[in-house]
Amino acid sequence: MITKSNLNLRLAISVFLTLLGSGLLIAGFLVPPIGIIDSSILVAFGETSTFVAAVLGIDYNYKY
Repeated sequence: MITKSNLNLRLAISVFLTLLGSGLLIAGFLVPPIGIIDSSILVAFGETSTFVAAVLGIDYNYKY
């Protein structure tokens, strides 16, 4: 069973990683060449988002 403190820790990690991933995305706009996001930034943000989703328990399979 998942305790409330465990859920709070998961939420804190998820928020931190989302902010970190967003920071990488913003940094891609600020470093030369300005305005071009390198594919490595997009991959890093995608991996961060995937990890956050896994921490929150979101499944890849769509169920209706």
